[in-house]
Amino acid sequence: MGAYLEFKNADCRDCYKCLRFCPVKAIEVVNHQARIIESRCILCGKCTEVCPQNAKRVHTDRDEVKKLLASGEKVVASVAPSFVSSFKLEDFSVMTEALKQLGFSDAQETAIGARMVTAEYEKLLKTGKYANLITSACPAVDRMIQLYYPEALKYLAPVDSPMVAHAKMIKAAQACKVVFIGPCIAKKREGRECGVVDGVLTFEDLRVLLDESGVDLAKIAQKHDEAFGEVNRAKYYPISRGIIKSFEKYVDGYEYVAVDGAEKCREVLENIDSISGMFLELNCCEYACVNGPCSMIRKGSAVEANAAIRKYTNKDIEGKLSAAAYQPDGVDFSHEYERIVPQDRNPSEREIEEILARTGKTEKKDELNCGACGYNSCREKAWAVANGYAEIEMCLPYMRERAESMSYEIIQSSPNGIILLDNDFNITEINRKAKEIFGITEKDVKGKPAFDYINPTEFVLAQEDGKDVRNKRVKIEKTGKTIELTVILLKKQKVLYGVMKDITEEADYDEKLNAVKMETLSTTDEVIKKQMRVAQEIASLLGETTAETKVALLKLKKTLQDEGPEER
Repeated sequence: MGAYLEFKNADCRDCYKCLRFCPVKAIEVVNHQARIIESRCILCGKCTEVCPQNAKRVHTDRDEVKKLLASGEKVVASVAPSFVSSFKLEDFSVMTEALKQLGFSDAQETAIGARMVTAEYEKLLKTGKYANLITSACPAVDRMIQLYYPEALKYLAPVDSPMVAHAKMIKAAQACKVVFIGPCIAKKREGRECGVVDGVLTFEDLRVLLDESGVDLAKIAQKHDEAFGEVNRAKYYPISRGIIKSFEKYVDGYEYVAVDGAEKCREVLENIDSISGMFLELNCCEYACVNGPCSMIRKGSAVEANAAIRKYTNKDIEGKLSAAAYQPDGVDFSHEYERIVPQDRNPSEREIEEILARTGKTEKKDELNCGACGYNSCREKAWAVANGYAEIEMCLPYMRERAESMSYEIIQSSPNGIILLDNDFNITEINRKAKEIFGITEKDVKGKPAFDYINPTEFVLAQEDGKDVRNKRVKIEKTGKTIELTVILLKKQKVLYGVMKDITEEADYDEKLNAVKMETLSTTDEVIKKQMRVAQEIASLLGETTAETKVALLKLKKTLQDEGPEER
C-alpha cells in the first residue's frame, strides 16, 4: 500500500506550517516541497488540520473494503464510540442498519473491546508493580513512546488498544472479517500491523461510502424508535478523562490524570521518571478522540462533541437496561510494545557547527531559535539538515538578511543613481551615486520627504499620470549635473523607482561642440562676404566662375547652419 499520509506537491511550497505543528518533526523539505518521513511519523494527523492549502492527503482503504464487502465473506464493523458526535446519532441501531445497507453483516461498538481494556488496566494497577501506568488506547501516543521516549516504555500498559481487543473478541465468537471505523489516522497503521483487523475506514471514508450508496442516516433514524443500549461505561473512551470514567471503582494508590494534545503528552513523557503514583490517560488529540483528524465534527465544536458522548453514555447507564456483557474465554489482550529505533543518524558537534556557520551562526548569540523554519531551535534544524530532512535555505532570517545585503550591495554599487519613493514621496532607499547627483550630504535620509532634498516634479507627474517616465534629460540646479531620468511605477509595491544616468560629461561635450560649430559658422559667413566682394571686383575677369563660387560657398554656409546648435 502507499503512504498513510502524503502531500500534494502542487499545493505545498515553502510554508513550513505543518513542520511547525508536527510534534515529532516527521516532515522533510526537499526542493521546497514538504514530505512525510514515514519512519518518524506517529500519524497524529496534526499536519492535516493545520495545512492552509489542504495539501495533505490521507490514504483510504475504501476500495479494499468495497472488494471485501463484495467478496461474499462475512464482514463485521467495529465502530468507535465517537460516531455519536461525528454523525449526530443517539442510537447505535441506526448506524448498524446503515452499515448493513452498505453490505456489512453486522456492526458493533468498539466500546465492547474498550471495556475489556479497562478491566486489564485495573488488573495491572492492582499488582502495585507500576510506579506509573500509561494507557495504550491511543496508537499515536504508543508510537511516540516507542520511537522517542523509550524510558517511558516500562510504564506503557502492555494491553491491546480497544480496536484490537474488540477485533479479537469478534473473531473469537465467529468466523469473519473485521473492519474498524473511527476518526483516527494512526489506526490505519495499527490495524495493518496487528494482524486481526482486515480494514480501517475513517469517518470521512464512511461518509463518502454512505453518500455513494445513497444511504441516508436521517431517514433510517426516523424509522427507529430510540432505544437504550447496553450499560457500558467504556463508551466514555473518546472524550477527555473517558478512560478514567470507564472504571467502576478506582484502584487505591494512584492519581488519575488525563492529558490531551501531543505537546502536553511530550511534556509528560520528557519528565516521566520524575513522577510516580500516576495513572496517565494520554491522548494525542486535543479533547481526545472526538476531535480526531478524520472526525466529522465542525471546527471548534469539540466541547459540544464531548457533551454528546456524555449524554449518550449516561442515557444507557441511567436506563439500567444492560445486555449481558460478553466475556470471551481464552482471548489474550496483552501486547508488549517494543522499542522502535529511529533511522536517523547523530551528526557530530563539529558537523552541527559547520552547518550553523553556513547560515551565519558562528556564535551562540547568532542562534535566534525563532522557529520560522518549523524547528524549535537552530541546532535542531542543523540536525535535520545533516540528516537530509531540511534545506539550508529554510532559515528565513538568514535568507532575508542575505537578500537584503545583496540588494543593498547591488544598489550601492550601481554606476547609476537609484532612488525609491513611497506614494507619499518619502525616500525609502537611495544609493551613493544618487546622493552625489543631488548633492545630498546627510548620512541617513530614509523615511524623510523627498521635497527636502530633490525636485521630485517628474515623480509627481508620473504618479498623477499613471505612466512611467523614460530617459528624460534633466538639469540638477544644485550640483549642475545633467541626468537622464527614468521613473518606473511599481504599483504592486506602491513605490516610485527612479534611475538616473549621469550624462554631465556628454552634455558638456555637446555644448563645446555646438560652440565650435557656431564659431565655424560665423567664420564661414565672413569668408563668404569677403569672397563676394572680391568676386564682384574681378567679375569681368572670372565670368561664369563667379556664379559657381557663390553657389559653392552658399552650400557650405547652409551645411554649417544645418549642423548648428542642437535643440534642447
